[in-house]
Amino acid sequence: MHKGRLEAFSDGVIAILITIMVLELDIPHQAELSALRPLLPKFLSYALSFIYLGIYWNNHHHLLQASKQVNGSILWANLHLLFWLSLIPFVTAWMGENNFATMPLVFYGAVLWLAGLAYYILVRALIAQHGKNSVIAKAIGRDEKGIWSLYLYSAAIVLAFFIPWAAIALYIIVAVIWLIPDRRIENKLTE
Repeated sequence: MHKGRLEAFSDGVIAILITIMVLELDIPHQAELSALRPLLPKFLSYALSFIYLGIYWNNHHHLLQASKQVNGSILWANLHLLFWLSLIPFVTAWMGENNFATMPLVFYGAVLWLAGLAYYILVRALIAQHGKNSVIAKAIGRDEKGIWSLYLYSAAIVLAFFIPWAAIALYIIVAVIWLIPDRRIENKLTE
């Protein structure tokens, strides 16, 4: 099967998720700058989640650029990823609304962990379709970055029960790790 519909559908879902998140931001009823202060936790949680969705969109785009075709397993793996990504607006709003309280932080981490696992599964499905000598397989390798992200999410989930700010710091660290340009696929495509 051609990959075009999968790309278009995924792009549309991620765009909708970002739109849903921004609609959760309340508009202040006062014109003073101080009216924004109570919105700071919501805005910070929105900004972090926007970055995460942007990272997933960017990496998903690169992954599919290296793909030639998709099959049923890839379609289901992609839907699995989109399911977990679709929960990001909910946990983002919950976390921001409750000033980064423990349980919202735990659930935020759980959704990130499950999205990371789903992305890993999608990558493995694409490698299975394209072969161990494919551009995708060579570019991704053992996917240490993805696996370390899952470890860091796990640590953040545990830390959320004891040191919430440390959990937030780990979520930010994982985002920063992925914000550093990952040129593995781009480099393999230009060889």
